[in-house]
Amino acid sequence: MREDASSSQPPRSDVSAGVGLVGLAGLLGWIAFCRAFPDISTALDLPGPHARLAGPYAALCGLLASGVPMVLWSILVDKVHRRPSTGLVLGKRGPAHSTRAISFTKLTGLWATWAVIAVLYGLCRWYWDGNYLFAMEVLAYAAVPALILSVPYIFWIDRRMEEPRDGTWHFGAFLLAREEWDREKVIGHWRAWIIKGFFGAFMISILPGGFAEVVNADPAALATRPGALALAVISLLFVIDVQIGTVGYVMTMRPLDTHIRSGNPFLAGWIAALLCYPPFVYGITGAGGLLSYENNAPGWQHWLAGEPWLMALWGGWLVVLTGMYAWATVVFGLRFSNLTYRGVITHGPYRFTRHPAYLSKNLFWWSAALPFLVTNGGLLEAVRNVVGLALVSGIYYWRARTEEAHLLREDAKYREYHAWMSRNGPLTVAIGALGHAISRGRSQQPLHPAE
Repeated sequence: MREDASSSQPPRSDVSAGVGLVGLAGLLGWIAFCRAFPDISTALDLPGPHARLAGPYAALCGLLASGVPMVLWSILVDKVHRRPSTGLVLGKRGPAHSTRAISFTKLTGLWATWAVIAVLYGLCRWYWDGNYLFAMEVLAYAAVPALILSVPYIFWIDRRMEEPRDGTWHFGAFLLAREEWDREKVIGHWRAWIIKGFFGAFMISILPGGFAEVVNADPAALATRPGALALAVISLLFVIDVQIGTVGYVMTMRPLDTHIRSGNPFLAGWIAALLCYPPFVYGITGAGGLLSYENNAPGWQHWLAGEPWLMALWGGWLVVLTGMYAWATVVFGLRFSNLTYRGVITHGPYRFTRHPAYLSKNLFWWSAALPFLVTNGGLLEAVRNVVGLALVSGIYYWRARTEEAHLLREDAKYREYHAWMSRNGPLTVAIGALGHAISRGRSQQPLHPAE
């Protein structure tokens, strides 16, 4: 039964709360194991160095620790593989030869897509520097297993799909020039794979740094330093966000109902999103960037130094904001990714505002950077910083609006959710009322006749 906008409850979410929770539990358990490994290895008299598991491959194993529980929950509890939205009919199992030609065409399209992405990785210089080197190493090792496993997977799934001629097939048909292909399907195929290729590499690249910091953290040394303790908790929350988010990019599979239904079709949406990530973001908010907002602004720890209670309170506020940001990713479970439509999330922080991640992230930047407090440059420097961060927040507002336009176009459930939030979402209603009040105040200002 559909919920209307006046209902006390939003439409039912396409992802249950349990998916993200078991993924979070698995990840936290893995982090605890990595921290306790010296004691475990000593107790079991294991060979090798008895040190914490803080390396990049331990971070990579965190994807399994969080991803496997989420997959099992999705299949065994939520039974997502039975949903009509998968496009699969599991009872359907025609003869292998009936879809063999389709599968060969689809494999052509898939392997050609991977080849193009590999060439782009090779040509773009930023992928061969810094954190991205780890991502390139991981993807290089994964290439051969992916090629091998794609063959049985494609043959298996094509026999069970209601319509196996998807975007990948249409791209293969275009390359082989044997059958009619649909231009829009090919464009949709490439939207999805550009998103996976661009953001997937970025997410893998940032896995090791935060994970090592969390595993090696010393709680005893942090307990008496409220600022450092807050930063350590914030680091843990960012690790949770990155780990769960990376699983979402990896697990785009029809049997789990996590496939990409569509990529954002609006150019404005792509521009707004890409401006927020490397390498483009370096020219926006990096050192000397167009909208750099931390020039001569040392931030909250500098200004609250010597005030431990204020430091603790402000650090706690930043932890709350980061917690909302991480929570907004966790509730996606296996479906997190930018610029995509993969179902509708209506629970967790998405019951308070349609964009909890963007709201909390921008509040965090304003609260942490305090761009209006500067040590040098005076009022002009403070104004530059404030204007810069205000424009960054404007980019995120623009990004949110383009994402809404995409989802409103794609899914009736999202339209119901959008309407419900306009009437019932606490933060959405409050922000909307503030905007209306400002607009009304401007329109009611008295007009002064010319002198």
